[in-house]
Amino acid sequence: HKHKRRIRSDDTHFLQQLQQIKQPPIQNRQQAKHHLTMANQVEQLKEHTIVVSDTGEIEAVKRIKPQDATTNPSLITKAAGMSQYAKLIDDAVEYAKGDLALAMDKVSVNFGTEITKIVPGYVSTEVDARLSFDTEATIAKARKLIELYKEVGVDKSRILIKIAATWEGIKAAEVLEKEGITCNLTLIFNKVQAIACAEAGATLISPFVGRIMDYYKEEELKKNPDFKGFKGPEDPGVKSVTEIYNYFKKHGYNTIVMGASFRNTDQIVHLTGCDRLTISPTLLDEMAASTEKISVQLDAAKAADMDIAKVDSSEKAFRWAVNEDPMATDKLAAGIRGFSADIVKLEKVIAEKIEAASAK
Repeated sequence: HKHKRRIRSDDTHFLQQLQQIKQPPIQNRQQAKHHLTMANQVEQLKEHTIVVSDTGEIEAVKRIKPQDATTNPSLITKAAGMSQYAKLIDDAVEYAKGDLALAMDKVSVNFGTEITKIVPGYVSTEVDARLSFDTEATIAKARKLIELYKEVGVDKSRILIKIAATWEGIKAAEVLEKEGITCNLTLIFNKVQAIACAEAGATLISPFVGRIMDYYKEEELKKNPDFKGFKGPEDPGVKSVTEIYNYFKKHGYNTIVMGASFRNTDQIVHLTGCDRLTISPTLLDEMAASTEKISVQLDAAKAADMDIAKVDSSEKAFRWAVNEDPMATDKLAAGIRGFSADIVKLEKVIAEKIEAASAK
């Protein structure tokens, strides 16, 4: 070719070096495959955010290999109906010797213990939602759960006690955190609610992206029956978590922000960079099947430079902010009712098993 220049002898050494660095040695087939394929969205997300699995199903956790796992009464109740987990229920019934409350705690701990064998990080175990307005009872229940974990050799450093973020729940978490019992304050729907949790020293909060979006989508549909939904950064749930994240990073709170309750992968993608995101196995599978590029949306360094005023999160300010926010009022109450109803369902199953065992 007429444009092809002749290689001079002093180029030869450079070309040899180029050959060496061009292709790093590939140790095995798996690595070779990775070189040839683009990283999927879960792999990309994991570069910027700790991925948490939102399920009570132990098999799903094994498959996903997340850093942490969260459970709640609804997920435990669902898993409890599966035959492969019958032994965890039966063990709790036998352990409790007729005590229903103890059997219920033991069921949660049995599921949590199995999950701690798979994930390297935190496992969240929820306090009975019916105690959401009782600070002392929440503290007592949390201590009991930690004691049951200790009996089976699971250190409290592996467990996040999950508490609904009512004012009473936040005050319980404040006491527990001082005792070294780490807490996940859940059902977060309002910025002042989130800030009150951080002020109390909570280890982690769970703002509910999907449920926030559900509320506003319903409102939009009342006005416009053809409304198709929110996109990306305009999603009210995404906006809420972004605002909380930026506030925490600006004002130096160590409380971990973990977005939860996702309705679609678009919400997850638009929160890339958040401290943690807890995601259902279904949505994780969907993301694993896509290699579409995702980029950082939440950035702690940028948030630190933002002009964000400090907000009052005293009890009066907290109660007023939630009261003035119809979505937060509605969703916090509905969330507690929902978890409570699932506990009642599970209690029914356990009570029947206790009765059957005593009849033997």
